[in-house]
Amino acid sequence: MLIGGIEAGGTKMVCAVAETFTGDGETGVRLIDRMSIPTGKPEETLDEMITYFKKWEICALGIGCFGPVDLDKKSKTYGHIMRTPKKDWRGCDIVGTFTRALNIPVGFDTDVNGAILGEVLWGAAKGCDTAIYITIGTGIGVGVCCNGALVPGLMHPEAGHILLAKHPSDSYEGCCPFHPNCAESLASGPSIEARYGKPAAELSDREDVWELEAYYIAQAVANYILTYSPQKIVLWGGVMHQPQLFAMVREKVKELLGGYIAHPTIEEHIEEYIVAPALGENPGIMGAFALGIKEMQNNYAE
Repeated sequence: MLIGGIEAGGTKMVCAVAETFTGDGETGVRLIDRMSIPTGKPEETLDEMITYFKKWEICALGIGCFGPVDLDKKSKTYGHIMRTPKKDWRGCDIVGTFTRALNIPVGFDTDVNGAILGEVLWGAAKGCDTAIYITIGTGIGVGVCCNGALVPGLMHPEAGHILLAKHPSDSYEGCCPFHPNCAESLASGPSIEARYGKPAAELSDREDVWELEAYYIAQAVANYILTYSPQKIVLWGGVMHQPQLFAMVREKVKELLGGYIAHPTIEEHIEEYIVAPALGENPGIMGAFALGIKEMQNNYAE
């Protein structure tokens, strides 16, 4: 059986097809094909993606999408992209478009919720009931799996916009148009480039850059630990491609927690607690496959 997956990002759209299989009582997926295109205007971009999937006899499609999005199936705007900074995509009915074009079940969630689902099922957080996935790149997003399920609610977690205490020496005003001192405003890739005049990839040798970055990331992570109590934290995105940053964040997290969370996972094994994804660059697309499988199973159950 073939499943389609979309990792819908603000910069590029990744489309892929996988074959499902069962082993040891668990469902797995084997990637067959993938392609990516730039995230352009909605009509042109969606048409190209639909053309790709029509070449395959997929039984369901899963979409992990940049947000914010409407995940309430009772809402008139379910499956729509909402007040995104990408103005052309505001109000785009992405679920409805693919449902009408392909006539198959379409699972839908945020890109980071898809990523944590992939890591919980097949990656670094496998076996965990509660885990989070943090991506730090063009923006900051946080996917939350709690008691084995993605967290719904009023909409979905927007934990990349939690408010942080600014470093006393940081005069940068922030890049988020909504919150000048949120995590995304102070620690995302665009904030680094705006602060130093160069992209993060060209600043590897600047220790001061990564000390400040670790200061902000660790604040956010410490808050997530105190609120979600995750058993695993998966940390990734373009900014986290700096190998020295993981150790700096872990050390700062322990410092900020101040010994309050007296658990050996943090006190003795934090290098196994705050980790990179085991699925490499694929947690988002793997999570999209999982969303498609879940939606198909829900349809059969009904």
